[in-house]
Amino acid sequence: MNWDETGPDTAADPRLVDSSADGEDQAVEAALRPKDLEEFVGQEKVREQLDLVLRAARARGATADHVLLSGAPGLGKTTLSMIIAAEMGAPIRITSGPAIQHAGDLAAILSSLQEGEVLFLDEIHRMSRPAEEMLYMAMEDFRVDVIVGKGPGATAIPLELPPFTLVGATTRAGLLPPPLRDRFGFTGHMEFYEPSELERVIHRSARLLDVEIGADGAAEIAGRSRGTPRIANRLLRRVRDYAQVKTDGGIIDKDVANAALKVYEVDPRGLDRLDRAVLGALLKLFGGGPVGLSTLAVAVGEERETVEEVAEPFLVREGLLARTPRGRVATPAAWAHLGLVPPQQGSGKAGQPGLFGT
Repeated sequence: MNWDETGPDTAADPRLVDSSADGEDQAVEAALRPKDLEEFVGQEKVREQLDLVLRAARARGATADHVLLSGAPGLGKTTLSMIIAAEMGAPIRITSGPAIQHAGDLAAILSSLQEGEVLFLDEIHRMSRPAEEMLYMAMEDFRVDVIVGKGPGATAIPLELPPFTLVGATTRAGLLPPPLRDRFGFTGHMEFYEPSELERVIHRSARLLDVEIGADGAAEIAGRSRGTPRIANRLLRRVRDYAQVKTDGGIIDKDVANAALKVYEVDPRGLDRLDRAVLGALLKLFGGGPVGLSTLAVAVGEERETVEEVAEPFLVREGLLARTPRGRVATPAAWAHLGLVPPQQGSGKAGQPGLFGT
């Protein structure tokens, strides 16, 4: 099992982040992380390939190659970085691309690394360009040039670095420049999980949380978790809260899970309040589209970036919404999911659906 319950990318899906989360919740999340590759569920290809890389490095007594992990938030990139450090018996240091705004920031981190240490750099595609260029030499030659002074009198002082392993994580691999991407010895892409895999995640989490859950209850939560272990884990904790209050801590079955998730506005397909608001506005106000992103965002009272980065990816993946050059368009599945009847074709301009279905 794997999930990124903490780390720099946790805010990537703010809809399921509890505003009341405190240190205790974070401690629980950390305790739920798998500690080694054998305990890690899913991502079979990445796990098998990474296992070979780490075993070979240990056999040679060498530092593992640099690793690049890509994929959507919540699929286990931070967890895998910690597992890499544990498998290599090395400490790990965690930072993120947005936190490194200057080459000096990166130089300070690199110069303090120990031999064999793992440096986890989340959202690596968001690093500043000067820091990115410094990283090239650090990854390849284990050396950085520290610039002392300014202008014509500036001097570059080479600083040798101990061998280390960089684990980069990104949700947008296409934004990485080829020179940086090519310096990674291993690249793994994280896929969304199947419901059966999420059920295994949920059962293990339930054991660690001392929660009794039935097979049908786990299946109900897994089916609404959007293929993401992080979300599965959070929904389990919310269902646990509901069961503790409403059923005196009884076993979580399908009925209990369904009732709890209804309270938290997560429907059987995994859509939440924001998802349904976006679809509802697109269908009811704009006849299914096409409509511009900014207009759609205003209609639901959210920022453009929130709609584009939080709601749209899942709606597109579920086949409920399509992005076109003319704007966002609802699919027939969206009308069916909300129980609405599409407007008659040919009643709008240029053969588009009429705004009010007339």
